[in-house]
Amino acid sequence: MRSHNDRPNITRAATRVRTVFITRLMVSTAAALVLSLPQAALQPAAAQQKTARVGAMPFDIPAQSLASALNAFGRQSGLQVSLAAATSRGATSKALKGRFTPQEALARLLEGTDTQHSITLDGTAIVTARHLSPLVTGSVEDGATALERITVDGEQTGDGDVAEVNISAKDLERKNPATIQDVFRNEPSIKVGSSLPMSQKVYVHGIEETNLAVSIDGSRQNNKVFHHNATTLIDPSLLKAVSVDEGVAPADAGPGALAGSIEYETKDVSDFLDGNGYGGFFNSSYNSNGNVFTNGFAGYGKQDGLEFLGYFNLGRGNEFSAGNGDKVPGTSTHFVSGIGKAAYEFESGDRIEISHESINDEAPRPFRANMTGTTNAKPWEPLIRDYNLTRRNTVFTYTDTTPEGWWDPKLVLAYGDTEVGTTVWQNPRFTPLTYPVFGNTTTFNGKFENRFNFDIGTVTAGIDFYNDKAELIDLYDSGSEKARNVGAYVQARLQPFEHARLSFGGRADRQWFTGTGEQEWDNTGLSGNISAEYDLIPEFLTAKAGYSHVWAGIPLAENFILNPGWTYLPEPIPTTSDNYTVGLVAKYEGFSVEGSVFRTDMDNAREARYGYAYKTRQVDSEGYSIGAGYDWADGYVRLKYVDIDTRIDGTPADSDTGNYLVTPVGKIITVSAAHTFADWGLTVGGDVEIAPKYESFKAYEVVNTFLEYKPPNHQNLTLRADVKNIFDETYSDRATYGQDQGVVTPLYQPGRSFVLSLRATF
Repeated sequence: MRSHNDRPNITRAATRVRTVFITRLMVSTAAALVLSLPQAALQPAAAQQKTARVGAMPFDIPAQSLASALNAFGRQSGLQVSLAAATSRGATSKALKGRFTPQEALARLLEGTDTQHSITLDGTAIVTARHLSPLVTGSVEDGATALERITVDGEQTGDGDVAEVNISAKDLERKNPATIQDVFRNEPSIKVGSSLPMSQKVYVHGIEETNLAVSIDGSRQNNKVFHHNATTLIDPSLLKAVSVDEGVAPADAGPGALAGSIEYETKDVSDFLDGNGYGGFFNSSYNSNGNVFTNGFAGYGKQDGLEFLGYFNLGRGNEFSAGNGDKVPGTSTHFVSGIGKAAYEFESGDRIEISHESINDEAPRPFRANMTGTTNAKPWEPLIRDYNLTRRNTVFTYTDTTPEGWWDPKLVLAYGDTEVGTTVWQNPRFTPLTYPVFGNTTTFNGKFENRFNFDIGTVTAGIDFYNDKAELIDLYDSGSEKARNVGAYVQARLQPFEHARLSFGGRADRQWFTGTGEQEWDNTGLSGNISAEYDLIPEFLTAKAGYSHVWAGIPLAENFILNPGWTYLPEPIPTTSDNYTVGLVAKYEGFSVEGSVFRTDMDNAREARYGYAYKTRQVDSEGYSIGAGYDWADGYVRLKYVDIDTRIDGTPADSDTGNYLVTPVGKIITVSAAHTFADWGLTVGGDVEIAPKYESFKAYEVVNTFLEYKPPNHQNLTLRADVKNIFDETYSDRATYGQDQGVVTPLYQPGRSFVLSLRATF
């Protein structure tokens, strides 16, 4: 028999799982290379929404002087525009209205003018006279005027949604992330525990990600499989952008946004091609700490209305060493990931897209994959056992790229599943001594929404659904829970008057929950949100505030503790939350200072254990954040600080009771900086994370740096060198499980690591 804490996953013929996974991956990638294309870019909620999160986006620019039109283009696309003064004199632009990629919009805007243009890899649109050589270095032409650039950093959104963190394609390129922990580096309010990708969990203001609405390419994720594993394993090399609503989330973020939302968006063909054509890229990296090699290859193309993308990434390596020089057992690299996308856009503007993304991690791991070991381990348990974690995500999307009037629809249908398998080791008194066990979560979900455009903003209305299942396949007592939900929502994003941006909305949900013994409950609830920004001093000081009440129904329990004998007493109660945020942002000639306070109160949060199905907890997270920075033409420096206090039932949270709920965080400081020497094609940068001592958590300071070179005459080539953990700090990330338990040896982060990377496009 087994303790619920030790009920792992898989080893069901590793060869079978391997074969199934590789076969599916090859089929999906091959299909993508034949049919393929990129998945629909997330449609923006307002014209100002960040370019990084969309492919085609709405433009509305009347015919006017070329300089004025390109200023409007810069505001609506998020790109910086460089325009030679001589080029713009006397020139006028054509009118532009509809949904286009920034590249398509700029080309149409300049039709009939004696100009040429290019968009550099650093996000600058350069417009020159046709007789001049086009610029490719990213520098600004002599005599050119750098027009206004509209960017979104930190928590500002520009459309009334507040407390939003946006990580763009450019940010990801700068970070060169190897794990999801690297993606959120420099964002102290978002912590990622564990040094192993297959056991990394994301915490927003200390609250675990299963309490947020998490989506990949618009597909809801349902990944509460095993508390020793990650909830959303994802390969960051596939990502184009990430957006996080911290606390207050809009109604169209989806159901279950108790503490906000996380949206992951993967790369599309439009990220590589402006028009018809074919191409590909190869990326390779070597990490000295563990001799880890990672290699990826992509092929993509676009011909008239047909687009395709196929990408495959493979990582292999040994166990890494911590700062003290000791090998961290069970930390070898053994993953394969890939994505296939296909789409077709009809002459009418109707666009259909399908994507399939998958990742598999299969290697010997610590017996409990989110810790090195524990003094509570049973004497017959090995230190290391095999794990196999596979997550798949398939999404179909329909959009209209030429919306008219109030018709701007979007349809999403998606299926996702996550499977974890390992081996159970029983007391030698029982037979068999070992046997395989599997946990699987699945979700079939979708939505249909339409965005109505008005002079003062937009209103998005729609319906969505999900059908989720958590299942354990076990030799003794297999079990499953199920939940179905149908919701209707409306979200308005308006600019009711100058200098004010307002976002408000609500949703109604009805959920049907089925327990392990086929017990059934159905519940209905309402959610609402309102947030706003107001420019107290235009172009200098902005105030923002937001509030949301969220009804999330009854959450599914973790697969590996499912017990067919549960009686569900007391009767399950839907989980709800209230979120608050207030802040100020000041900006002046490149300088910025911001601060905010926030709080999340979660009521009737479900805690399930093998011995009981239901226990409710009160979860609270509150704190404040301060940020400052300076941006100049070729670089930036930023400092961020948060202080987060998390509680369970009124007492300080701990990482064990807080499984799937909340983790201790305390104070975190990050500093990041980078500068590009455009004439040389050279970028240098680095970052620092400082975590002061907090309760029983030790203090640590970590420094990383990088040097990147893009030959000015070969922009298709990128060479990069990173040095991570320069001073060989021995530490565990603050959100890593078990540091406060006393009986646990936590997973340490890698010590000093030298990473060399190469990327070539063709």
